[in-house]
Amino acid sequence: MDFNAIKFEKLDLNGLKTLVDWAKTEGWNPGPNDAEVFWATDPDGYFGYFLNGEMIGGGSVVSYKGDFGFMGFFIVKPAYRSLGIGRKLWYQRRDYLLSRLKPGASIGMDGVVAMQPFYKKGGFELAFRDERHMKKGELFAVNPNISSIEKDDFDAVLAFDKMCFGFARPQFLEPWLHMPGNKQFKYVSEGKLQGFAIMRKAASGYKICPLFATDAAIAEALYQACLNAAPGEEVFLDIPVTNPAAVNLIKKHNTTYVFECARMYYGKQPEVALNMIFGITTFELG
Repeated sequence: MDFNAIKFEKLDLNGLKTLVDWAKTEGWNPGPNDAEVFWATDPDGYFGYFLNGEMIGGGSVVSYKGDFGFMGFFIVKPAYRSLGIGRKLWYQRRDYLLSRLKPGASIGMDGVVAMQPFYKKGGFELAFRDERHMKKGELFAVNPNISSIEKDDFDAVLAFDKMCFGFARPQFLEPWLHMPGNKQFKYVSEGKLQGFAIMRKAASGYKICPLFATDAAIAEALYQACLNAAPGEEVFLDIPVTNPAAVNLIKKHNTTYVFECARMYYGKQPEVALNMIFGITTFELG
């Protein structure tokens, strides 16, 4: 393989849509409207490898205003695997993202089990394991403190999201809340937001992304609201296993384990309220 013939190029929206299609083929179960929201988050955050004009690999190198970066969508076309292309692409993406960030800013990613030793060699340290669990939607009585997220709730939701993600991400959260076909719920008690959940349509079923709550009882109420909104459909939740309350939640509801990744960081781990994270947002953008 002549590596000099491979070009590292910024992707346009159609290139990003190609990555989403590849992710679907890989079984990562993205949503049909993910590309548009990811593009709105950072239109300069997606790169690919091209050989003779053909895209043969790619991934995200998203910057959150230079304060934090996230790498995801790391895919090489099957015909070009085991040739050293993926290794070269991954390191080039890491280094390029570092150049987009402020000095000392860290990078996050979610790595599949088989690749975690490789990522560790590249400077990433494991923070916590993520397990994907599935349960078919079923009917529950909706807690009276739960209602749909409205336009006037955005500032409160954004502040709550920052506690769990570590950084403000309005450019992501605003379009994420309003994706076609999604469902969102907030839990308000005594006039204060205590948690929220967003459930988006995926290639198969729905994904809860994220589920953030101040305690286990509120998280369960939001989880049941999501299950209630999709009776008979597959509903997926990606839990951080370092939150015992999240583990107890999926055990209580007899979910089915699907697969796992691990959240890893290059540089300092962001300060987040892990005890409030019952479902992470995405494996692609954090």
